[in-house]
Amino acid sequence: MKLANLGKQISAAGLSLLATVGVARAAEPAADKSRCHLFNLTPRELMRELSTDRPDKTESPFTVDAGHFQIEMDLVHYSYDKHNPARDGTIVRTWSIAPMNLKVGLLNNVDLQLVLQPHGYGHTSDPAAGVSKQRGFGDMVARLKWNLWGNDGGDTAFALMPYLKLPTNQDQLGNRSVEGGLIAPLAVELPAGWGLGLMTQLDIVRDGGTSGYHPEFVNSITFSHDIAGKLGGYVEFFSSVSTERGSAWIGTLDVGLTYGLTENIQLDAGVNFGLTRAADDVNPFVGITFRF
Repeated sequence: MKLANLGKQISAAGLSLLATVGVARAAEPAADKSRCHLFNLTPRELMRELSTDRPDKTESPFTVDAGHFQIEMDLVHYSYDKHNPARDGTIVRTWSIAPMNLKVGLLNNVDLQLVLQPHGYGHTSDPAAGVSKQRGFGDMVARLKWNLWGNDGGDTAFALMPYLKLPTNQDQLGNRSVEGGLIAPLAVELPAGWGLGLMTQLDIVRDGGTSGYHPEFVNSITFSHDIAGKLGGYVEFFSSVSTERGSAWIGTLDVGLTYGLTENIQLDAGVNFGLTRAADDVNPFVGITFRF
């Protein structure tokens, strides 16, 4: 009996010790990444899950980990528009080869982005004016993403993204004007594995026929869900409203797929369908993301 009692006491002491160690470990603070920056990169084991601003139009509030780089690009991007708001019968086709978003993590919650359009091609067929073609380098956009909360966990995440467009385009592929704005993306984790993305955006855009500027308001909502394994899908509604006189509302319905090839490489493809006359009729694309 004495041996049995001694065994019980030892077992109780052992369980108490394990419980104490477990509580101590649970009380240990999470890894502090606040000191990570461009020249003190985030360790691989502490990096967040790969998050991209593509393929949907709704931006992500999550930043690239400090000291790491990410390339998001379209392999091929095509758009077709048969209904020009200004003149019926005009057909506009555009191709973009390897437009890309180059990202670098500056701090744990801040990254810098440079959006490039290496080669664009436009083909306009107008019954009255004939055929016109444009090709060359497009505009360049510099963006800064600042995550305010939810970067490393939580049911919601939010960021602010100021941006500036520089008129680097060739052959009239842009309006040759400096423009800018502010993007505010929000991500929400929903029940049953669904993800919700919301974005509101204010653009300051050059007027079409004058030297003045006007605001444009962009809003979007996207729902995403895993389909099978590393294959995921999304459906999105996008809206752009301009305050310029005579402008028309742009609305699209967008669908697409993503596939996580590795933890640092993602493939994607999608199609955007125009819901209004001012929107492109159809816009298919195929893309890829690398992180290193």
